[in-house]
Amino acid sequence: MSFSNNVNFQFSPDAAGSGKKTLVLGFSGGLDTTYCVKYLSDDLGYDVHSVIVNTGGFSEEELKNIEAHAYKLGVKTHTTVDAVKGYYDRIIKYLVFGNVLKNNTYPLSVSAERLVQALHIADHVKALNADTVAHGSTGAGNDQVRFDMVFHIMIPDVKILTPIRDLKLSREQEIEYLKAKGVNMNFEKAAYSINKGLWGTSVGGRETLSSKGMLPESAWPTQVTKHEGEEVKLHFEKGELTAVNDKTFSHPSEAIQYLQSIAGAYGIGRDIHVGDTIIGIKGRVGFEAAAPMVILKAHHALEKHVLTKWQLSWKDNIANFYGNWLHEGQILDPVMRDIEAFLQSSQQTVTGDVFVYLQPYRFQVLGIESKYDLMSSKFGKYGEMNNGWTGEDVRGFSKIFGNQTSMYHLIREDAEKQQ
Repeated sequence: MSFSNNVNFQFSPDAAGSGKKTLVLGFSGGLDTTYCVKYLSDDLGYDVHSVIVNTGGFSEEELKNIEAHAYKLGVKTHTTVDAVKGYYDRIIKYLVFGNVLKNNTYPLSVSAERLVQALHIADHVKALNADTVAHGSTGAGNDQVRFDMVFHIMIPDVKILTPIRDLKLSREQEIEYLKAKGVNMNFEKAAYSINKGLWGTSVGGRETLSSKGMLPESAWPTQVTKHEGEEVKLHFEKGELTAVNDKTFSHPSEAIQYLQSIAGAYGIGRDIHVGDTIIGIKGRVGFEAAAPMVILKAHHALEKHVLTKWQLSWKDNIANFYGNWLHEGQILDPVMRDIEAFLQSSQQTVTGDVFVYLQPYRFQVLGIESKYDLMSSKFGKYGEMNNGWTGEDVRGFSKIFGNQTSMYHLIREDAEKQQ
């Protein structure tokens, strides 16, 4: 499996022919991956080729600054992959189709994007025919498993290096090493760790390290600046968001970003997720996901009107498995393609408008309009008149529908009398 990359790729003049082993490093420009560049190149002697995969969390200016930082550290090449649309097409689309919320709370903001990043990094390893791949994960979380597993499957003969995990480095040790190497960067640790992407932003800090505590207002990346409520109209075509307030978009990822610009300012979609990590421990993380939460709830409301009860029932079961298996890094399991085919098929009539009222810290789905609405007055109105059947029809149906259960109770009653 590979991706068609939209990349900014440049070889330095001495990228080839140096005689050193070629290594691809997943690079974010932060402390851990900065350490990795210097350690892997200076201490281990690799030609380091850095790659950053943008899943919607970086501005153009930030990407340019990260590129400049990488070259200053001494990488041979640096590549920027624009993965925003591919991230939606490959994963987010199916999370929407399945109304996926981990533990009924979390829209898989970080776990989903890590898998896309791992897949693109593996593709880059193949493109450079690299001997080794590296990432900056520690030994404490889920990301180490997600990256390693994708690499083991996609590039099984390539060596994986994880300096921060392997050397069990503390933040202070990394800083000391980099200062000794003459690296000048902002070593101040932010009070909160923030990871932003197309499908939400995670926020970790002191309050999330224990089982009690909520992040303070100042910790949330998007501050509340809207206080007057407003109604928005979301248009879905076969399950995909294509328009917001009659403004149409060429790709659903653009619609998500536009809705985020509207709903984010209300402080909608803030919560704390408590979950089980892949390695068996429990953890808490804060997140804000205004657009994802509004989209998921609006999409689900539309589905409840246009799908049958058994479509909805099976979708819930299958989508719950899909979300859990994705969270645990199993994007390449072939069963995921089977589930995606089911989810895609289920969206054939999920077309229409959903009306949502936004307010500070909350929102409400007002209703839907769809030509596929099964709540059609042609067949009657719930609790009032029914045009599709008579009272006699229902009388007979009720008797037949409960026939086997009636038999069970009558036969059991007779048998107990004979004892």
